[in-house]
Amino acid sequence: MYSADDHRYMAQALCLAELGLNSTSPNPRVGCVMVREAQVVGEGWHQQTGMPHAEVHALQQAGAAARGATVYVTLEPCSHHGRTPPCADALIAAGVARVVAAMRDPNPQVAGRGLAQLQAAGIAVECGLMEEAARELNIGFVSRMTRGRPWVYTKVAASLDGKTALANGVSQWITGPAARQSVQLLRARCCAILTGVGTVLADDPQMNVRDIETSRQPLRVVVDSQLRTPPSAKILAGGALIVSAIEDAAKIQALRTAGAEVLVLPNGNGRVDLARLLQVLAEREINEIMVEAGVTLNGAMLEANLIDELVLYMAPMLLGDTARGLFALPALKQMDERKNLVLRDVRQVGCDMRVIARVK
Repeated sequence: MYSADDHRYMAQALCLAELGLNSTSPNPRVGCVMVREAQVVGEGWHQQTGMPHAEVHALQQAGAAARGATVYVTLEPCSHHGRTPPCADALIAAGVARVVAAMRDPNPQVAGRGLAQLQAAGIAVECGLMEEAARELNIGFVSRMTRGRPWVYTKVAASLDGKTALANGVSQWITGPAARQSVQLLRARCCAILTGVGTVLADDPQMNVRDIETSRQPLRVVVDSQLRTPPSAKILAGGALIVSAIEDAAKIQALRTAGAEVLVLPNGNGRVDLARLLQVLAEREINEIMVEAGVTLNGAMLEANLIDELVLYMAPMLLGDTARGLFALPALKQMDERKNLVLRDVRQVGCDMRVIARVK
């Protein structure tokens, strides 16, 4: 049974882990708090891939006070040599008395081995305190490790009648400044932004993080079955991944000269194999993807059951029946063919409403 103090210190560790929201990828976001005789003697968080893990920062701060301490960590300490040495070894060497982990590491290279190693060294080990909060913080990392694909957010800005653009394609701006700032925060936490060539041709977007301090920019990915992306497109500035369904040497070379990487992943029907694309991105250590696309790609992703979470910004306006909708989907014949959602959060953002829902 966990005490009130256990909950308090783990909550503190989770707050520390969240500091790495935009910077730790592809590693998980992890926080650590060390307590001895009811006093916090060390704390830390994983700041960036290749840098010391949260436990190491906390141990450095605690020094000799780590001996006999209780360690609260949001993810099972690693037991393998990756980009940095194993944290389990460091905790054992420091002589800590107890380790409380929020959750086991889903990485097959760890998967309980870190906790077992600590227990074998005589350290009291407990796991599962505030596990849901820890899992949510690393939902993309967990998805990549357990499903072999990233967690996929789809962001859509729409009117109250569910329209994303006028019939002629004009869409700027449906939502207000506060909603657009909120989108930048979501972009910053994601490892990649996925869009379609239709959006590139219509809006010539940059699809980068702006107005927010960030140590990295997400990978820009364009689904472009027929290689229609112009080499002058703004999204190519700084590099992008163009995913095609055709081999066209001249077009591919032009895009590569413009700084893009081109990947050919056909699905046999003249389109990009979206499921395979997500697998490839997971192999490249992409944890979370944000889809910012039009009705066609949104519909294709939803129909293929590749969307995990919908982030919908709804503006207090009506655009009418002729305007463009949210998802291009085949006509449903029965209600049991519908896509059901689970609401996670509903709140006002500036003058708009933000709805976060997960696809069942």
